[in-house]
Amino acid sequence: MVKRVEILDAVKAAIDAAPERKFQESMEISINLWNIDMAQPKNRIDETMLLPNGTGQVGKIAVLGKGDITTMAKAAGVDLIIGPEDIERLGGEPREARKVAEEYRFFLAETAVMPLVGRWLGTRLGPRGKMPMPIPPGMDIAPVVERLRKSVRFRTKDKTTFHVKVGMTNMDADALAGNIEAVLKKVEGALESGAMNIRSVYVKTSMGPAVRLV
Repeated sequence: MVKRVEILDAVKAAIDAAPERKFQESMEISINLWNIDMAQPKNRIDETMLLPNGTGQVGKIAVLGKGDITTMAKAAGVDLIIGPEDIERLGGEPREARKVAEEYRFFLAETAVMPLVGRWLGTRLGPRGKMPMPIPPGMDIAPVVERLRKSVRFRTKDKTTFHVKVGMTNMDADALAGNIEAVLKKVEGALESGAMNIRSVYVKTSMGPAVRLV
């Protein structure tokens, strides 16, 4: 496991190396795997994890359903509520459906509408790894929404290189280092040979040069 001080040094170097922008960039790490067969589904990583220091940016969340779940969604401050009739409508509006799939980070859906989601929106959400989290009747979604706002999702699919957003450049460097440390620990735990399956790790801003960490 890489040392925390090494992560912190890489974060600072990546921020210093990035050209000055008029907007805040995201911070991310690029992880390259080796000695692992990604053609085997068991070796692929598909994780949603709570970052210990948050993402530095409020991610948009959509809720699909009707009745009680929409009441809870409004109280929790979710960004979009999609009723059953709109699920089917979006299925016939590919451009709008694609925009929704790209704009919202996480989706929640009451279990009753999951078949509709699969039928009408599955082709838009599935490939992006954004199929909704099923919410059973009576479940309070407020803590789920709060957790997801501070979470990231990352998938390898069948590739040996993948990227994970770990925060924003205006976050404290130590907080970013803590997020990176947590992500690397999660990734190592998901790999068959742990750190031995990691060839390299780079830290960078979204538009800046990469700084090698491992």
